Amino acid sequence: MIAVVQRVASARVTAEGDTGAPHLASIGLGLVALVCAVQGDGPSEADWIADKIAALRVFQDGDGKMNRSVLDVGGAVLVVSQFTLAGELRKGTRPSFTRAAAPAVARPLVQRVADRLAHEHGVPVWTGVFGAAMRVELVNDGPVTIILDRSARSSAGRSGTAGPYRTPRS
Repeated sequence: MIAVVQRVASARVTAEGDTGAPHLASIGLGLVALVCAVQGDGPSEADWIADKIAALRVFQDGDGKMNRSVLDVGGAVLVVSQFTLAGELRKGTRPSFTRAAAPAVARPLVQRVADRLAHEHGVPVWTGVFGAAMRVELVNDGPVTIILDRSARSSAGRSGTAGPYRTPRS
């Protein structure tokens, strides 16, 4: 399972749901979590992702250090499914998404992430619409972007990875 987590001042998602009616979810201060289940993922990967998101200390404390979690700051999490995180570009420039889990597998795993955040960690959670084309609007705060990867390929021989996406400073 892969998640790209961004610290935001605010965010919202709109989508066409199963009924054709627009869906709108929005949060103020918090995190946007773009979540993708890959082949071989199960409940333990979803739980790991949810636990990491809840515990991420990416909000500043009184000393300006990233020492506070989304719960510590009274924030919320917007969980949005995004199968394109499983895209691979081994050959050419057109991504292959064969690594993504089938919708019948992915939907309950992404929902498990949202449910665990809400019920096990007490985080206010909003979600997008699984499988829908969505528009996600957000105001990055920082920006702070963290990539969590607990997929089968990345965790071979490791217990999972979690690290920030960094660009070199000039």
